[in-house]
Amino acid sequence: QLQLVESGGGLVQPGGSLKLSCTASGFSLDNYAIGWFRQFPGEEREGVSCISSAGGRKYVDSVKGRFTISRDNAKNTVYLEINSLKPEDTAVYYCAAGYVPCGLVEVDYDNWGQGTQVTVSS
Repeated sequence: QLQLVESGGGLVQPGGSLKLSCTASGFSLDNYAIGWFRQFPGEEREGVSCISSAGGRKYVDSVKGRFTISRDNAKNTVYLEINSLKPEDTAVYYCAAGYVPCGLVEVDYDNWGQGTQVTVSS
């Protein structure tokens, strides 16, 4: 069974950092693009970053300079490191796998994790 599991979320103070992980089981991430999305309460999911199977990266403008996406195919895991966290980063963060080289829209992805909550508050 194909499964993606996110981890690393939690409660952090403004200005802090988190490193989210997205680990696959039942399949290899090697040939997949991986996207990270977030969902604010009452809103649709929005793409924040993606990494292609070749390592190409994209970020939405609102997170450039603070978010870093990386992948470790040996661990079958993709990471999203978030620095200088702001209260407006509070959301559920999802990862997804797909064959589109690196997309930031939901339709580009076929397999989704369950999400991990990130809460930024003092």
